[in-house]
Amino acid sequence: MYEAHYGLTEKPFSIQPDPDFLYLGRRHALAFTMLQYGIQNRSGFTVICGDIGCGKTTLIRHLLNTLGQELTVGLVYNTHPDIADLLEWIMLSFGQPFDGLSPVARYEAFQRFLIAEYAAGRRTVLIVDEAQNLNAGALEALRMLSNINADKDQLLQVILVGQPQLRDLLKKPELKQFAQRVGVDFFIPPFTPAEVVDYVQHRLQVAGREQPLFTTEALARIAEVTGGVPRSINVLCDMALVYGFGGDQPIVDLPLVNQVLADRRDYGVLGGSSAGQ
Repeated sequence: MYEAHYGLTEKPFSIQPDPDFLYLGRRHALAFTMLQYGIQNRSGFTVICGDIGCGKTTLIRHLLNTLGQELTVGLVYNTHPDIADLLEWIMLSFGQPFDGLSPVARYEAFQRFLIAEYAAGRRTVLIVDEAQNLNAGALEALRMLSNINADKDQLLQVILVGQPQLRDLLKKPELKQFAQRVGVDFFIPPFTPAEVVDYVQHRLQVAGREQPLFTTEALARIAEVTGGVPRSINVLCDMALVYGFGGDQPIVDLPLVNQVLADRRDYGVLGGSSAGQ
């Protein structure tokens, strides 16, 4: 809609996870390093937490793009507290048959799969996104799966990615044994105001524009109202570009951003909450 008006080749602020637009601020870069370290050092469990919209899923997509052929990766992303048998979803993520198998037979089949991958020289990594939705029983089932090993080598590595509730869940007394298996963990905080500026400019550059499009004052306001959360930044910046295009403005300034915020507060279905208010 507004791409040509601003000299863009594509929309720079989509809320869909896109590794091509990944901006590695200091804390996001550390989180990515922790993910790599956990995989390379065969950590049984790696836990990455962060608030809603902080870029966790985009980070995982970027990780998947960097992994080599020596890794067999399964991704479980549709978690919920009432999952009857997490192993079914795990086997599905690895493309393994599970229909009609009893719980014991499923466990045995998955164990054979892990041993076969190990014998072929491949390591098996399971990534569970939105892991805060899992209950204590599902996490305990994961811990039991992590007991499968060959000699000194653990056959399954697990990466849990989730919101802050996951961190709280892992602190419960009944999950003490699980928490002791976590070799790598990191919490991703929101961007600092300076990182918000770099983040916005980075996404504009990826979308084809080198020149600044937002004034310094506009970016400071965006950083303030979004709290540095990437998804909220994207929503607000995208709407500001729509407003600017509609008003034939060449840049996004502070009055324009304030107008967007006022209109979303007064007329938006969510009262402006999706833009960080």
